[in-house]
Amino acid sequence: MDKINQINLNNKISHIDVLVAEIGSTTTVVNAFNGIGTSSPSFVGQGQAPTSVLEGDVNIGLNGAIEDLKRNIAADNLTWNDMLATSSAAGGLKMTVHGLVYDMTVRAAKEAALGAGGIIKMVTSGKLRRLDLKKIQEVNPNIILVAGGVDYGERETALNNLEMILSMGLKTPIIYAGNIENQDEVKLMCEEADVQLYIVENVYPKIDTLVVEPTRKVIQDAFEEHIIHAPGMSEVRKLVNGPIIPTPGAVMEAAKILKEDLGDLVIFDVGGATTDVHSVTAGSEEINRILISPEPEAKRTVEGDLGVYVNANHVIEKIGVDELKKEFQDLDEIMASYNAIPKNDREREFVERLTEEAVLTSLERHSGTMRNLYGPTGKKTVAEGKDLSAVRYIIGTGGALTRLPNRESILKKVAGYAKGLELFPTTSAKVMIDNDYIFASLGVLSKKYPKDALILMKKSLDLAE
Repeated sequence: MDKINQINLNNKISHIDVLVAEIGSTTTVVNAFNGIGTSSPSFVGQGQAPTSVLEGDVNIGLNGAIEDLKRNIAADNLTWNDMLATSSAAGGLKMTVHGLVYDMTVRAAKEAALGAGGIIKMVTSGKLRRLDLKKIQEVNPNIILVAGGVDYGERETALNNLEMILSMGLKTPIIYAGNIENQDEVKLMCEEADVQLYIVENVYPKIDTLVVEPTRKVIQDAFEEHIIHAPGMSEVRKLVNGPIIPTPGAVMEAAKILKEDLGDLVIFDVGGATTDVHSVTAGSEEINRILISPEPEAKRTVEGDLGVYVNANHVIEKIGVDELKKEFQDLDEIMASYNAIPKNDREREFVERLTEEAVLTSLERHSGTMRNLYGPTGKKTVAEGKDLSAVRYIIGTGGALTRLPNRESILKKVAGYAKGLELFPTTSAKVMIDNDYIFASLGVLSKKYPKDALILMKKSLDLAE
């Protein structure tokens, strides 16, 4: 009974196996699951409330979401065995990334950070300069990632950068993911500066090889330590008896476990502020033969200007006001009372248009392309960037792509959108929706209950066997 948390010990009690809290920057959501550990786990219900960081305690929002859940499942009281959590309530995990060559170690380090749910505020290649140090201080990152040099290759840039970073006197934890030959010296430097250090496998150990998963894991571990500093999160930590991971990183975990069962896939998550794209695919053999630089199998991109509420103006600008007014002559009227949740059919049509633009633009930015090069021997075709041509499933999650009436039609435009040399999904890819809007919760659930998480994902996608 000591594992069971209980609220309002009077009246009727409903018992939940696992509660997963998604503590976001603006909204806190709790999802309830039963039957965990059986052959038929189930999604019981969801509750939500405004996140209460500004009130000095995220527990206020968490308790509000639990109360909403109780109303939604008609429970007077609630008990549960496990509580897990995802969070971006402390503003996410702000990171700076510093490597040697942008197209090699820097890009590899950036892929690792984004895949783990880090928010990258600054990226540098080569040796740091004094102006770079000033920018690092302004960013005030929660963690700094230093990489550089293949194993047994160039050593000086990473050591120089680390020395300059330590000279600022910051106590920011550092991840070192560079040339293996530097590890002992890096340890000594951080010990002398009394700075916490995580050493992981080189993200770019040899030419054309990316190793990003060890760094991703350490970033998530560092996030769990950092998130405690959000107001009230230390109390949440006492309730949570499993991992707390970044919400975007949780969606990536869900994508990876689903790919192992279904095959190559891409997930679009359109939100009010950003659009995230998660793809898990090694690409086609044909494209891999002409790829000029390696790509991680699991890739995440974050488009900070493509949101349908906070960043709606950026999406409108992308479409063009004059062009948009051809479809919405009442554009000014719509924008005058625009809210996060559309209130009528006209507003829903408008949000769908913005969502379509966000999906297709994020697809273009996430994906790679082929290029024709001309030289003395004639034309040569090469490929660069992420190849999505082998993707079998296009999946929608997030508020817009799980709740809008024409969500499937929007995603169907992804398949076959390529006009020429783009490496987009083909028309054979199947569109599916995270109908229960629980992929982030299932990503963190998968860390402790992977089989249950997979079953629940397939149920949400209407693929239950």
